[in-house]
Amino acid sequence: MFDTMTMTKVIGGFCGTFLVFLLGGWVAEGIYHSGSAGHGDDHAQAYVIEVADAEAEGGEAEEEVDFATVLASASVADGEGLWRNCRSCHALEVGVNGTGPSLYGVVGREVDAVEGFGYSGALEEVADVWSPENLNHFLENPKGWAPGTAMSYNGMRSIEDRANLIAYLDSLDD
Repeated sequence: MFDTMTMTKVIGGFCGTFLVFLLGGWVAEGIYHSGSAGHGDDHAQAYVIEVADAEAEGGEAEEEVDFATVLASASVADGEGLWRNCRSCHALEVGVNGTGPSLYGVVGREVDAVEGFGYSGALEEVADVWSPENLNHFLENPKGWAPGTAMSYNGMRSIEDRANLIAYLDSLDD
C-alpha cells in the first residue's frame, strides 16, 4: 500500500510546505523591518509618549480617599442604577436567595446571618459584621479581601460607585 515512492512524495510535500512557510516569514520580516540596517537593538522609537516622571515623585501611590466622606455624599438614586450588576445573583426580598444570599438589610448585618444559604466560610475569617467599610473593601476586590470566597464578581473599582451602592442597600431596610 505504501511504497518508497509514496513515502518520498509525502515527505517531500511536508518539506515543501515548510519551505513555503519559512520563505513567507522571511519576506514578511523584510517588509515590516525594511528600514533597519541590522537586526540589533539600535532601532529608534517611532512614537514616544511623554509621561510624568514617577521617580521624581518618589513612586507614591494615589492619595487615599476617606470612605466615610465619600459615603456621606453618596447618591441612593445612582446606587439603585448600580444594583443591576448585583441583581443577577442576589435578591432584595427577605429570605429569597439566588446564587448569592439576599441583600435585604445587609448593611449592619452579621456576615453569615442569612438562613438557608451555604456560605463558603472565607467571609467569616475576615469580618463579623457587614459594616459600610467592610462592604467597601469586599466590593472593591472580593477575592482579594476574602481569599477563598465563592463570589465570582471581579469588583467595583470606583469608590464613588461602591459608596452609592452601599447607600442604596442601606436605604432599603430603614
